[in-house]
Amino acid sequence: MNIKHNDLVITPENPFEHCKLDRKKYADVLTTIVNTYADGFVLAINNEWGTGKTTFVKMWEQQLKNQEFRTLYFNAWENDFDVNPIAAVLGELKKLLPKGNKQGFKSLLQKGAVIAKNVMPSVAKGIAKRYIDVDEVTKSIEDVSKSGFEILKEEVDNYAKKQKGITDFRNELEKFVAKGYNSKPLVFIIDELDRCRPNYAVEVLEQMKHFFTVPGIVFVLSIDKTQLGNAIRGVYGSEHIDANEYLRRFIDIEYSIPEPSVSNYCAYLYNYYNFNDFFNNADRGRNRGFRDEKKAFLMFTDIYFSDKNLKLRQLDKLFAHARIALSSFNSNQFVFPAVYVFLIYTYSYNKILFENIKYRRLNLQEFFRSIEHLFPSDMHAESKKFITNMQALLLYFYYNYYKEFNPNVKLFNYKPEPGMVDLLVTPSFLDNEELRYFSARIYDFNSADYSDFSLDFLLDRISLLENIKS
Repeated sequence: MNIKHNDLVITPENPFEHCKLDRKKYADVLTTIVNTYADGFVLAINNEWGTGKTTFVKMWEQQLKNQEFRTLYFNAWENDFDVNPIAAVLGELKKLLPKGNKQGFKSLLQKGAVIAKNVMPSVAKGIAKRYIDVDEVTKSIEDVSKSGFEILKEEVDNYAKKQKGITDFRNELEKFVAKGYNSKPLVFIIDELDRCRPNYAVEVLEQMKHFFTVPGIVFVLSIDKTQLGNAIRGVYGSEHIDANEYLRRFIDIEYSIPEPSVSNYCAYLYNYYNFNDFFNNADRGRNRGFRDEKKAFLMFTDIYFSDKNLKLRQLDKLFAHARIALSSFNSNQFVFPAVYVFLIYTYSYNKILFENIKYRRLNLQEFFRSIEHLFPSDMHAESKKFITNMQALLLYFYYNYYKEFNPNVKLFNYKPEPGMVDLLVTPSFLDNEELRYFSARIYDFNSADYSDFSLDFLLDRISLLENIKS
């Protein structure tokens, strides 16, 4: 049984084979843009954290390789601890070299050493060994960085020399990128920039713009623009910095991957975490009361999670928790999937409400007022009926749980009309017909086999207080 969502396998021959979000079409659009504007530009893929950007850009990178593009992938977050951005980017560019051909790269390194700020001789030697591992080239960089340090000092008084150093480096870089290749640009992907140390993130942007933006390179920044904007404001020490305007200096095209179908992703996670191993268990299959569990589980996750605008990573965590907690149920025990999933979401994202429920701090009316506004209001008839049934069940279970603490509490009075009760709590979201259905369901639950079912049965399992069965 999986309890953690591992990285998707990216098949070299068919990179999007295992993509469950139908995102290949967006990669095709981006490839066309890159091909059309091959002289080079900066593309930002801007989506919030947890929406699957990293998986997407890695799949797209492989697709580009299959179409004979040269690509480089640089995880900025993994390299922000001790590496100057110039050295890191040069280290990635070195990967383009055919084996045994180091002369062209040596010339580029020499020009880079002249402009590399804050790279002292000892640091330069360490960087060289890390990325090149050739004694002769290491010595060359060490010598050049010494003169580079002197030139950087002189730049304070001599602007022209500084500009010449940058121009020479960019000319050398352009020749290096173009040498011996087809007309397609190099696609250089920089990922996780918004998770870096703020100073490092800004350095990467600044050095990319001033030193590495040359014809033949398309930079792809995979970012959460809001978080990157917060880093920029932190570096410059002012909340009044217009981060969007700042980023326009670097970004030529901004693209956002459309939100995926929550329904499709929930169905994928259901299969990934092997929920069928539980819900389709042979022993459960012999009990008629369990036969609609899968349908109820998927229907509720689709309705409820679509309304919550959850990120893919958040959905992943919720499904993982739900699957672990299911392992504490016996094959003959009710799960009540909709109530179960609602409580798992509440456990993760509304801790105060969960604890108020668990410790019976709310009377019946307070409890119902606390939950009824948490559900979507604009649903079609089938979904509305399903959610109304779930709310009635949840209220009834809380009533059973609460009366253990307060035996004199009452939820309803029986009415002369068969199959109906007169509720003693007042739902605010139901019209007259829906209220009749709600009341009828409370009557049915009170007459069913689980009339004494207490909510702590689910609460303890969701809190992982019951033993997990192997």
